[in-house]
Amino acid sequence: MSEMVKVVVDAMGGDNAPEEPVKAAVEAVKEKENIQVILTGVQDVIEAELRKYPDYPKDRIRVVHASQVIETAEPPVMAIQKKKDSSIVVGLNLVKKQEADAFVSSGSTGAVLVGGQVIVGRIKGVERPPLAPLIPTKDGVALLIDCGANVECTPEFLLQFGVVGSLYAQKAMGMDCPRVGLLNNGTEDSKGPALQKEAYALLAQAGQAGVLNFVGNTEARDVPLGQVDVIVCDGYAGNILLKSIEGTAMFMGSMVKGMFKKNWVTKLGALCCKSGIREMMATLDYREVGGTALLGIRKPVIKAHGSSDPRAFRSAIRQAM
Repeated sequence: MSEMVKVVVDAMGGDNAPEEPVKAAVEAVKEKENIQVILTGVQDVIEAELRKYPDYPKDRIRVVHASQVIETAEPPVMAIQKKKDSSIVVGLNLVKKQEADAFVSSGSTGAVLVGGQVIVGRIKGVERPPLAPLIPTKDGVALLIDCGANVECTPEFLLQFGVVGSLYAQKAMGMDCPRVGLLNNGTEDSKGPALQKEAYALLAQAGQAGVLNFVGNTEARDVPLGQVDVIVCDGYAGNILLKSIEGTAMFMGSMVKGMFKKNWVTKLGALCCKSGIREMMATLDYREVGGTALLGIRKPVIKAHGSSDPRAFRSAIRQAM
């Protein structure tokens, strides 16, 4: 058996807590023998949920009591400072103390970002840890970095995003020489505002020095076509790109569903290509990816979608492992 991995799951965060995080924890320990899940939150509430599942390996789920919950609307810095006994702070401290290997939460994004930096701590040299989700492309997935952690950036931040993203793509995604592109409104090196022009120069220098494989500017329309493996941008542009892709995937899914329900001929066609449709929808389903990694932190911190169901949570736990 491989080494046991201890993953903390915030049982009180997100739209569907504690039911969905607890159910996902039970399914995760049933699915994999080398994981222990530590659930943080109100102990009585979590244990009541666990009693719904009598047949899980009880030695691999542990509950650590946390009396407070950080709500989504709370100012993140103040919440981390004042709610020391919240499920997020307690969970991150377990990781900091090396009592756990990774942390997963679908709670307040701001609190996870702040807590990850001030409690777990940044890797030396990383100025601004970015959120880096995996997005689907025609060739598999690409890493979008940043998608909202750093709305206002300097050219130096974007350079660091490129370096950190390239390393993550190599080490975690198994890419030999990931292609790093700078998100811009054109492919020419003269395109874009001052931030993009200055960042382009820094990334180009890093590429010439062999630090990363910089392939130049990339337009938003080229991202789903798989022309780059790491998309570098500020958090504002990245969040817009991510939400646009999510919305397009939802729109396409509803259009395909409606098209195949038109009449008996289209229903028969749907039956004939059922496996292909499922494969396409799985590619576009965020629940298959899991969560968004906060990179540049000393230990893995994964921010799951606020509306995560057990399937999405399980994917986030696998990602943390």
